[in-house]
Amino acid sequence: MSDYEGGGTTNDDDLSLPRATVFKLIAEMLPEDIVCAKDTRELLLECCNEFIHLIASESNDVCEKEAKKTIAAEHVLTALQDLGFGKYVTEVQEAYDEHRKQQTKDRGRKSTKLSQLGMSEEELLRSQELLFAEARMRFQNQTTQAQPSDGAPVPANDAR
Repeated sequence: MSDYEGGGTTNDDDLSLPRATVFKLIAEMLPEDIVCAKDTRELLLECCNEFIHLIASESNDVCEKEAKKTIAAEHVLTALQDLGFGKYVTEVQEAYDEHRKQQTKDRGRKSTKLSQLGMSEEELLRSQELLFAEARMRFQNQTTQAQPSDGAPVPANDAR
């Protein structure tokens, strides 16, 4: 069962694409001499949302048939095929592959930043542990100084 089928309450706006993004895409897709009326843009937004809900629901069904708990890209591709959108599967697969390549590049950049620090992972961990120990000591010192000898808390405006 999907997150949205349960007893939770959801607002339609919570399950909608960002208006500005969809409107921008509409404007980019139309020739410059064509203007799209506001109610037409709203209708297109509703159609986009409905399409995504349809694909997500079918993907969830495919996922459940395979006794999986997480919808994977393969489930979405199968859902597109099952719903009659087979001619788009290749293009969607290409977009997905490009997305994965970009994610791999981004991960590589993050690991490059780590290597540029000039410290081994062990040295970084020791440094982190030292910083945590120092922070703990400062916190304990502040707590100890704030407590009077009888254990009662010190009022905020009491300067000792």
